[in-house]
Order: sequence, then structure tokens, then C-alpha cells
Amino acid sequence: MRDARWRTTGRALIRVLAVWAVSTLTMLALAGILPEFQLQSDNGDSITKTAFTAAWGAGAFGLLSALVWPVLVRALLVVPALVLGALVFFLNGSLLLIALRLIPDDRGAADPETAVVVAAVMSAVASATSTALAVRDDDAYRRRLSRLADRRRRRRGTAGTADGGRGGPPGTVFIQLDGVGHDVLTRAAADGLMPTVAQWLTGGTGHRLMPWHTDWSSQTGASQLAILHGSNHDVPAFRWYEKETGTVMVSSRPASALELQRRAIARTHDGGLLTVDGASRGNLFSGGADQLALVLSMAARRGKGRRSRAGYFAYFSDPANAVRTALSFVAEVGREIGQSTRSRVRKETPRIKRGGLYPFIRAFATAIERDVVVAAVIGDMFAGRTAVYADLVAYDEVAHHSGPHSRDAEKVLERLDRSLALITKVAEQAPRTYRIVLLSDHGQSPGETFAGKYGLTLKDLVRAGCGLPVPRRAQRTKSGSEARDAVRTALHRPVEAGEAEHPAKRSDPVVLASGNLGLLSFPDIAGRASREQIDRRHPALLGTLANHPGVGFLLVRSEEHGSVVLGAGCEIPVSEVKDGEGPLAVFGPDAADAVRRTDTFPHVADVMVNSMYDPGTGNVHAFEEQIGSHGGLGGEQSRPFLLWPSGMTDPLDAVDAVGTLVGAESVHRVLACWLREASGPQVPLAPDVAPAPAVDEERPSAGDAVPGALG
Repeated sequence: MRDARWRTTGRALIRVLAVWAVSTLTMLALAGILPEFQLQSDNGDSITKTAFTAAWGAGAFGLLSALVWPVLVRALLVVPALVLGALVFFLNGSLLLIALRLIPDDRGAADPETAVVVAAVMSAVASATSTALAVRDDDAYRRRLSRLADRRRRRRGTAGTADGGRGGPPGTVFIQLDGVGHDVLTRAAADGLMPTVAQWLTGGTGHRLMPWHTDWSSQTGASQLAILHGSNHDVPAFRWYEKETGTVMVSSRPASALELQRRAIARTHDGGLLTVDGASRGNLFSGGADQLALVLSMAARRGKGRRSRAGYFAYFSDPANAVRTALSFVAEVGREIGQSTRSRVRKETPRIKRGGLYPFIRAFATAIERDVVVAAVIGDMFAGRTAVYADLVAYDEVAHHSGPHSRDAEKVLERLDRSLALITKVAEQAPRTYRIVLLSDHGQSPGETFAGKYGLTLKDLVRAGCGLPVPRRAQRTKSGSEARDAVRTALHRPVEAGEAEHPAKRSDPVVLASGNLGLLSFPDIAGRASREQIDRRHPALLGTLANHPGVGFLLVRSEEHGSVVLGAGCEIPVSEVKDGEGPLAVFGPDAADAVRRTDTFPHVADVMVNSMYDPGTGNVHAFEEQIGSHGGLGGEQSRPFLLWPSGMTDPLDAVDAVGTLVGAESVHRVLACWLREASGPQVPLAPDVAPAPAVDEERPSAGDAVPGALG
């Protein structure tokens, strides 16, 4: 403990000396530039004497700013904002004039106007330098947020009881590590990449870890909708075509996300997991929380209630946060350029193009969104909120382009573990006890892209089977991701549709890709097209798809036999298909039930196409430009994890399951059980109440609890 205290003191002293040195150099530079600002006697001084004068003046100004400025700000809180803006510059300049008067032998002098300019520049430089030096110091960052939160609580008279306010029921923080599979997490902990997680697993804290099985649609849209709202019924993929409206639903589009949330609430008559004093941060859906920031479904709302981007504005309004994250952003762009260049030079395979805007999209996911979401969670904990659910998408974005087992992805796991360590330390200082639950929504399966392996895209293969013209050169299927669409939403730009969503003719098929899951729809056939209708129109299509080496199996409806699963040389009715047999033989347990469940969805595609899966290598072939993919069946993508602290009900007991959790709706029931244990039952909506997403217009936000965190 004493050694840690000395290290903290030493780091603080080094920062003070560094800021003093930079301020001294800044003052010397300004004295050389501004004729009305001098640091020498009238007869001139040596360079050493002038430098000493600058150091004295910089030190005096810094000391006055540290001691006097907080008192002045508190006294001026009653001054109107417009007047205060002008007074800040005047008072800052006055402090500089006082500092110059304190220099021995009256060597410092400036007229009032110049003093204002010099003081403003020196304050900005000192602030930037101090923040830059502390950018990697998570302890300093945590202490700063803690002090700000304590001051805000004291002003509100909510400082807590004598025991720190930790005697009531515990709060729960759910952290979703997007795309991190069970096997990836355990390997990262064992290899020392995630020491915080390793400590939870092996350090005697009583944490438990278990995998769970996703639905057929193993992607964030389906999983998170069910986890937060209790149902992902009729979500067959990440994107799908709805014939009655002629629109393509995409989980990461704000309008689609809002509609999916509305449908789930209407089906369950429940506002969501977070309806009681909850906060939703960085998610696709609100979960019924009244504290929202960076929630994609809210970006579709207009007017005063539109809060999706408020978190960015609140976070970056604090200069310290801005500098901290800006430096991380620049470093991440450089890191991606270096890593992709190294991959090309070494001719690593599989490999996809990572140029264009991707380095900036990656930096957004791994730096900006991570920092904003983590700051939001910290603010929620200091504010004492009951339930918080936050999504960190960094690993998922990098693994799509570099591979889920790549060194690039491992580095992201290391940095995510630092964020978990920071949140864990904050939990020790929060006004109430917090239980931290870690989970993922899906994993990722590696493998070369379908186009890279076979020289044509799924759309090309479908067109060939239909006897339609096929381009001589395979066109890339653009890779969609939550991070890419989140960037467009943050910049207030519309999320664009892919070319496959706009067939040239109404009779042409609509071909969509969701990782290694493909969806084929015929817009001019009302309702779900049958196998017989497709065979009459395109006799070679289903055989071409089912017998292709890159395809594992198809799901299509038959007028004679009901829905059937087609594989190379075989056909089995869905009602009779079993795990470990036929086309589903290699796809593991619960695959048959997952296919049967999807077959009941109103918007299941005319033909559902799952890529091949090699159980020996764990590889699949994504129909998008991704060498780490998820969305269908096959390998690690279907095995996310759930990690929880001791003292909470066993997940299998919570849902009366045997062996493992199956489906994201089961995970919702587990999390809801844990919240009921701590805080009582959540309040469902009455059947006759029209559900509407809540916004945080009246209640205090996370930014109110911690200035610079999310609002």
C-alpha cells in the first residue's frame, strides 16, 4: 500500500514538473512573439536569467490558478453565462499580471490586453500537457471522475449515509463484450491478455463462467434484442427483406432498430430489462431504460426526445476527455495502418482489404465509442443507478477484418481488460455495492470469405442458378457492421443500402448476406415462395446452391412436405431433422431446434442459405467481406459466454434448463431473475398501454453525476 502511494505521488510530481517546464517554454516563446510582453530588464538579460524569469512567472501563474481560480469560479456561479464568458478571460489575465508582479526585480511586464492573450494560451497549453501526460493513467482518470461526482452529490445533498451509502440493495452492471466467444475469453485469460478476467476466474472471487448457445441468427440484432427486451421473434438475420412493404430491415439502422424494439415490446408487454432505474449505453436498443446515450434505436426519433448522440456531445465537452480520446484515436489509426501493412508484406491469409475509411471506423469503435461508453458506465455507478447495460464493440469490429484469433484482435482484448479493471475500481468507490456481470452476444468464426475461396459472391451464384447474367469479375459484397453504421449515425448521416437491396427488375431475386448466413427472396412472389414455385421458375437454382461446396444447407418451404432442409444430395423435412444427422450433422447440438424455430418466423426468407462449416478447422465462409464472421450456424460464433459473481442464482436454475442456456431469450430471463433478486420485480406494461421508448429529458443523466461522462 505504501509503495503504491509513493508511486502515485511520484507520477503526480513528474506531471507537475513537466507542465511547469512546458509552461516556461510557452512563456518564453510568447515573450519573443508579443512586443508588449517582456521577461527582461530594460538593459537586457542573459538567456539563463531570462529562462529563470520565465520559470518563476510560469510557476507563480500556475500556483495562483490552482489556488485562486476554483474560489473565483464558485463565487461567479451566480453571474449570467454570457457575462461569465467575458469575465473568465479578464480574471485569467489579472492572475497573470499578479504573477508577473511576483517576479523578482520587476522583470516581468505586460499591458492588460496582452496579459489576457498570454494567460489564455498558457492555460490551454498547460491543460493539454497535463491531460496528455495522464492519458494512459487510468487511476488518475478514475480519481478525477470520483472527485467531480462527490462534489456534485454534495451540492445536491445526496452524499449518502455514514457508511458511504453502500448498505442498500446492490446495483448491477452488465458489460457486453461484443463478438467475444467463450473459447476466446478463456484463452485470453489463460494467456495473460486479460488479467482482470483471469483474476475473476482463478483469484478466489467466486466468479463462474459458462457458454450459452445463440439462435440461428447469431448476431447482435437478434441476441441483444432478446437479452434486453425478452423476444427476438421474427428476426431471421442481421438484414432481411419484408415483402409486404418492399423494405430491407437492417438491425444497425436506427429506423429498423426502433421498429424491432417496438415489435418486441408489443409481443412481451414488457418495457424491457432496464425499466427500473436503468441505463442503456452504446446499445442497439434501449431495454426500457430512462437513461439513454448512444442507443441506436433512439436515433430514429425526431425532435426533443432524440438523445442518441447526446453522449458524444456531453463527453467531449470536457477538454480532458477530448484530449485523452483524441490521442487514443490517432494512435489507433496509426496502429491499424501499421498492422494492415504488415499483413500485406507478410502475405498473411486469409486477408481482406482494410483501406479507405476503415482505419477511422476501427478507431471510432476501439477508442471513441469505448471511451464514451466506459465513461457513461462510470457516471452511472457514481450516480448509484440500479441497472446498467453497456456494449463494447471494439473486438467485434477488429475481428471482422483481422480475424478472431489474430494478434490485432488480442491487442484489443488487452485494452478492453483495462476498461474492465477501471470499472471494477470504480465499483469500490461507488455509493452502492455493484455486481459486475460480463457477457457476450455471440462469438466469431474464422475463415476465408466465400468470394475469396470460390471467386464469386453468393449473389453471383444465385444469378447463375437463375440463368441471369453474372459479372465476369466477382463484385465484393460490402461488409456491414454496427460500428460502421454507428459512425454514420454519430455524424448524422443516413445509413446507406447495399446494391443487393435494389434488384434491377422486380422478378430478380433479392440476395442479402448476414455473415455466413445468406437470404434469398423473390419480390414478385407473394408470401413465402415454395420450392415448387422456385423450381418452376428456376429449375437449376436450388440444386446449384445445395450442391455447392461452400454451402452447408438450405431451408425452403415445400408445398408437399412442408419446410425442408436441403443438402448435397439429400432432403429432410424440418419436422424430422435431428442434430448430428444429414445436412446438420456438423453444426452441433441445438442446431435442428434453431432451424425449426426460424422456420416459424413470418419474415423468414424464401431460401435461407447457411455456409459450410469445417469442424476440424472451425472455419466458415462469410458471404460478406469478413474473415471473422457471425450470423449463422457453425463454430465459435454460436458459443458466447456469461460470467457472473458468486451469490447469484445459477443461470440453469433461473430458467429451469439442463446442460446449457439455449437462445438469447433464456439469457434475458436469467438477467431479469438476477435483477429481481436484488431490487424486486421489474414493472411490466399493461396489455392496453401503448409502449413508447423513454428518454432522459427530466431525470438527471450520467453527465449530471460526473461532468464529462455521458448524459
